[in-house]
Amino acid sequence: MSDLVERLRTALATVQDPDLKRDLVALNMVRDLVVVDGVATFKLVLTTGACPVKKELEAQCRAAALSVAGITSAEIAVSAEVPRSLGGNDVLPGVRHIIGVGSGKGGVGKSTVTANLACALAKAGARVGLLDADIHGPSIPTMMGVRQEPFVINKKLVPVESHGVKIISMGFLVEPDQAVIWRGPMVVGALRQFLTDVEWGELDYLLVDLPPGTGDIQLTLAQTVPLAGAVIVTTPQTVALQDARRSVAMFAKVEVEIFGIVENMSRFVCPQCGHVEPIFAEGGGEAYAAELGVPLLGSIPLEPSIRVAGDAGKPVVIAHPDSHSAHAFTALAEKVAQRASIAALT
Repeated sequence: MSDLVERLRTALATVQDPDLKRDLVALNMVRDLVVVDGVATFKLVLTTGACPVKKELEAQCRAAALSVAGITSAEIAVSAEVPRSLGGNDVLPGVRHIIGVGSGKGGVGKSTVTANLACALAKAGARVGLLDADIHGPSIPTMMGVRQEPFVINKKLVPVESHGVKIISMGFLVEPDQAVIWRGPMVVGALRQFLTDVEWGELDYLLVDLPPGTGDIQLTLAQTVPLAGAVIVTTPQTVALQDARRSVAMFAKVEVEIFGIVENMSRFVCPQCGHVEPIFAEGGGEAYAAELGVPLLGSIPLEPSIRVAGDAGKPVVIAHPDSHSAHAFTALAEKVAQRASIAALT
């Protein structure tokens, strides 16, 4: 029987992770092999629940197992264990990946992308946190449908939870019509408190919704915690792409990997007739990603349901999971999770 298990292990070692270019056995993604009366039972432990090739890997493992003489069937338990970013994280030891979501300019839908990305990852089974680092203009509470002051336990703020995501925002601490009139040092201090004085607990991903530009918040974040990578949101038109270049250049200077570009509002989809119109031009995000040598992580259509869902505090991936935009955000989450796993394991 032990010989049969070893032959099964050898067969499964022929299945490779398409991104890491290593076999699943060497990556410890195949575990607890057992063979009883010709039935092979084992665990397939992926690097993320949002794995875009989950079904393909399971099918390949099943085929490999059935190719072994003496194996008549295979029972595979698929789960996920998100690897920790290389270099560790002394500031937030329970957080496996911290990912900044930035843009060169305002108005490109960065917070909308971040909120939907967080919800899509949570729907895939990940433990997700969302830090609203736009201290002067916090919009995450509205988009996530919560506005309450977090309580304190052991001198630490406990994040508010919504749609399966742990959230902290200046919007929870000030009234909706109250302006945060702070200079740089106070804003930086607030960000550091949101990082270190919040009980984030165990998270697979902590997304940081950054304010537009390349100022104090971005630099402080990069200098305070090890970022797994950054996602840059833009729209297709030239003026947005020009500002996105500055955001990319800033992250490059502080040695943060760019996971890729998200082209938001890539095309308008008419809710009445389905006609598609690229009202902000088209192809700009794809061309810029190619120029940088990074992936185009996703192209998000401009649909009225995105705005309606965000205003109602229920991101479109939750409110309208079968919409074009929800599918695009789900694919984006898979790509971001994929990039985080590659960064951690290579």
